[in-house]
Amino acid sequence: MEYVQERVTTLHDLTDPTPTAPTDRATVVVPMTEREYAGLAPDRVLSELERVDPGQVIVPLRAPEERVGDFHDWLADFDLSLSVLWCNGPRLEDLLDDHDLDGEFGKGRDVWLGLGQALDREYVVVHDADTKSYSRADVPRLLFPLAHGDDFSKGYYARVENDRLYGRLFRLFFVPLVRALSEGRDAPVLRYLESFRYALAGEFAATTDLVERFRPQRSWGLEVGTLGDAFEYADFEGSAQVDLGTYEHDHRAVSGPTGLSDMSRHVGSALLRVVTEGGVDPDYDTLVDRYRETARSLVRSYELDAKFNGLSYDRGDELDQIETYVDAIEPPGTDRRLPAWADAPVTPDRIAEAAAADLEAAR
Repeated sequence: MEYVQERVTTLHDLTDPTPTAPTDRATVVVPMTEREYAGLAPDRVLSELERVDPGQVIVPLRAPEERVGDFHDWLADFDLSLSVLWCNGPRLEDLLDDHDLDGEFGKGRDVWLGLGQALDREYVVVHDADTKSYSRADVPRLLFPLAHGDDFSKGYYARVENDRLYGRLFRLFFVPLVRALSEGRDAPVLRYLESFRYALAGEFAATTDLVERFRPQRSWGLEVGTLGDAFEYADFEGSAQVDLGTYEHDHRAVSGPTGLSDMSRHVGSALLRVVTEGGVDPDYDTLVDRYRETARSLVRSYELDAKFNGLSYDRGDELDQIETYVDAIEPPGTDRRLPAWADAPVTPDRIAEAAAADLEAAR
């Protein structure tokens, strides 16, 4: 247990608090895909949310048409003010295409659609549905800093399961890459990114005034892109991070189309875009070597920490992952971010109408 402050306000779990927070003035956005249908982790998340009773819950759903009806009926069983937004219905896709907004599918696109439906409330909370250890305290904890003057709040937690350290993409890619970028620099954007104890956590809360300025990445770079927007509009003074304890998530393989290797490319692109827009000019000729050196030096520390806690640790596997992530370090390509809702060429109401018609047809 510790209580050290970072450069952003850091709220610690010292007494297992469930603080008083304006949950009734908040929308909770919980993106799901077909793999979440009736699963144990999503069921726990929604059951815990029933005890929180937020103002509304929006589930941006990406699933094939034949699964949508069953998904809707399952979600309707929970005692929540809950709306399903089918993210890949034909009418919605046509509407987005008409405004040059359709394209790559991914978590970021789903969350962007959900955020558009959340702007009628004062606050928005976003979190994943695959958290096996989800607690009803999470939403009020994330909202608490906002009720006390902050604009942005990020969750952090320990990833320890099955007697192993997880959070591999954060530990072995994000952290050493940011440290390598910071060598010899004192850039505010890098200091901001380094302040967050789990920058790739999917759990955050923000005021709707801030949310409507977000320009989300379409896929796995969502979390880093969100931090970039928070740095631009909330900065250090308006940002906080909140201890959510120990989290147990579904795990991903390193390889494959949704594995950590593929995710690292999205995260790397988003990170390097954020720091470039923050005034940092990365030296790509030396960055890979500096990343590799920094990452490999961290392996000894992780290994010692694991041994200290009686956890297993596969040093060779961690070193192999570092080499896999090297391929993700390259200049960001075409900017495919979605527009801020404050500037979007289509309104949330039109999105809602198209999605509702798709949902009705699918049921």
